[in-house]
Amino acid sequence: MNDAHNRTESGAAHASGGIEPFRIDISQADLDDLHDRLARTRWANELPPEERGGGVQTGPVPPGWEYGVPLDYVKNLVEYWQTRYDWREWEARLNSYPQFTTTIDGQNIYFLHVRSPEPDATPLILTHGWPNTSVEYLGLVDPLTDPHAHGGDSADAFDVVIPSLPGFGFSGPTTEAGWDAQRTAKAWAELMRRLGYERYGAHGNDAGAIVAPLQGRLDPEHVIGIHVTQFFSFPSGDPAEFEGLSQEDMEKLQFLQAFNDEMSAYATLQGSKPQNLAHALADSPAGQLAWSGQLFGEALSPDEILTNVSIYWLTNTAASAARIYYEDNHAEHPTEPTTAPIGLASFAYDFRPIRKFAERDHANIVSWSEFDRGSHWAAHDAPDLLLADIRQFFRRFR
Repeated sequence: MNDAHNRTESGAAHASGGIEPFRIDISQADLDDLHDRLARTRWANELPPEERGGGVQTGPVPPGWEYGVPLDYVKNLVEYWQTRYDWREWEARLNSYPQFTTTIDGQNIYFLHVRSPEPDATPLILTHGWPNTSVEYLGLVDPLTDPHAHGGDSADAFDVVIPSLPGFGFSGPTTEAGWDAQRTAKAWAELMRRLGYERYGAHGNDAGAIVAPLQGRLDPEHVIGIHVTQFFSFPSGDPAEFEGLSQEDMEKLQFLQAFNDEMSAYATLQGSKPQNLAHALADSPAGQLAWSGQLFGEALSPDEILTNVSIYWLTNTAASAARIYYEDNHAEHPTEPTTAPIGLASFAYDFRPIRKFAERDHANIVSWSEFDRGSHWAAHDAPDLLLADIRQFFRRFR
């Protein structure tokens, strides 16, 4: 890839796009208030262990989580949050990367922008999901931008752009209705234009796996390829759709149905009346922790969980982050298949797409990888697999 067409000098791009350097600096008063609230947590009650189930896990619900997030899970993390977790350490880690803000379509957007030392690096924008933040991809920044220093091929280098979704963390809160995935994808196209990138790739997980394909649809002249960790392509309910499915595909459907039946209450609430719970989350850090913990589980380390939760708490963006579900539920969605080249990395402990349905929604699937480990949060618990799949996917576009 020719560097002259690939990226401009950062100073010129920043000056023309209204991009401002950003540094996280949480006041000590806010941290003191957080610790005071944690010390005064009023704990929920729960049934005794023998009444809650706790057998062998056969579906998406871990043993002991049948009624929801267990009390011990929250208590242990709150105790760690109070006594050992160091926000200042994570604040410094985030501040070690170049961070910026810009206003797009009336909304503040926060992002990390880390350039590779390789002059022909491929620009790549990575979009996180809920209840994650841009922290989702911190562990991939160095090997993506400088593969040679991490045992890889310098030809696999990327410039990385990691924005926070509108309304999430330092990109929040939103102040207008309508910030659904399509509007976000349009904002990302403008962000990459402001950074001077003529051709770029997109990766997404969770909500990001909805935004990234829309980037290919809305910005086809510039998006070279899309890499995702989920396809949100489901059967319509027509019995004919199930004809010819393998036993493996039927097991995938059963897992998906179990997830929908047993673990999707958060999506229903946030997609219908997100403000109802927002008042509680804005008042209780332990509540914010439990609400995020229902999806994080044990896939993230305690520090990773608490850094994400701290960002939501310290920016008071539980409400605005939840609204993305409402906006997507009330938006018009494209009906024709996407045509941009797209690739999938599917991990063992995530709901796994069925190719028949994925090909109905995406007409140009050029890569399909399935792995025997990793979860919905593969950037945290299977980063080596995710990194390798991103590299192999984008090699075809060099």
